[in-house]
Amino acid sequence: MPTSRLGSALPFWLSLGFLPLIALGAAWGGWWLALAPLYAFGLITLLDAITGLNTRNPDTDTPVTDLFWYRAITLIWFPIQAALIFGALWWVTRTDHLRPHEILILFYAIGIATGGVGIVYAHELMHQKTALERWLGDLLMASTLYSHFRSEHLRVHHLWVATPRDPVSARYNEGFWRFFGRVLVSCPRSAWRAERAMLKRAGKTMASMSNPFWRYALLQAGFLLLAWGVGGWPGLVLFAYQALVAVLHLELTNYVEHYGLTRRHLGEGRYEHVLPRHSWNAAHTASNWLLINLQRHSDHHFKPDRRFPLLQTYDTDEAPQLPLGYPAMVVIAAIPPLWRRLMNPRVRAWRRRFYPDIADWSAYKTGTTPMPRGAS
Repeated sequence: MPTSRLGSALPFWLSLGFLPLIALGAAWGGWWLALAPLYAFGLITLLDAITGLNTRNPDTDTPVTDLFWYRAITLIWFPIQAALIFGALWWVTRTDHLRPHEILILFYAIGIATGGVGIVYAHELMHQKTALERWLGDLLMASTLYSHFRSEHLRVHHLWVATPRDPVSARYNEGFWRFFGRVLVSCPRSAWRAERAMLKRAGKTMASMSNPFWRYALLQAGFLLLAWGVGGWPGLVLFAYQALVAVLHLELTNYVEHYGLTRRHLGEGRYEHVLPRHSWNAAHTASNWLLINLQRHSDHHFKPDRRFPLLQTYDTDEAPQLPLGYPAMVVIAAIPPLWRRLMNPRVRAWRRRFYPDIADWSAYKTGTTPMPRGAS
């Protein structure tokens, strides 16, 4: 059960491990630059194997006052991330001991931290009701030039997850790189349409200052100007590069979370209520520490307002299970043949388990009513 003591929350502060590793890479170059990626994908996966699965569920009635030290890491991460990005920009544009390819590796490692940690924390923050948390979420997203994610995630993804109307629910047999190209185009559009519909219902247009895209644009422009001010044109390019790496890791995670899972279509554009079965669940201990329980994704979609320390995990009777934690799964997802070999049989087993009456799953590509098994 979560408690107010710092010690009980410390495992969820594993993200701080990136800081000395990236600093060592920046200072010494060479093989030291491999430490941060190895930490993210190798060490955490190894710790998952050692620590196993955590199937304990916390008390969902735990008061928010007992969650302070859990929330604290998400509250302090923006200044840490800003210092990481702009400190590195200052360093590489004023020293000459790193070769060009080493600088690219360094900012790839920073992108892993800003995407694999920063965007995960932004996701937690944007779901909260306090102005401070929402602003911190916006700042984190703007520092990766992906601010529209907030609108797309809250106004599209959570409404239409596991349906053809959700751009970031990966289709069965869709390779990641095709998915990535598709979402880069479709998600800004769907976010824009969702905000336009919200404003229209309030009698406003997209020119209104209530349109969050104004805020997104100003914040992103501010970060770009700051990058240029710190590092000139090289700084601007490197800032955009770390943002691309961050977005790549976000969308790898999005791809893994719902691959091949679809809610039952009820006709006339309606779908069944979101259930734990519509997200892949992973109870791997260490990767849930690093990713603040993001892998308990089945419960996040079932109860989106639940803070991360209180998220529940589910067994195979209620939700499909990933064979490995996200750090390993996103590496596999980047290799589509290997991903299909691992995951397609699991998707087919999920269909047989939860929807044995549905015969024609291809109907879900267009959102039309699927054909029940045995129908002609």
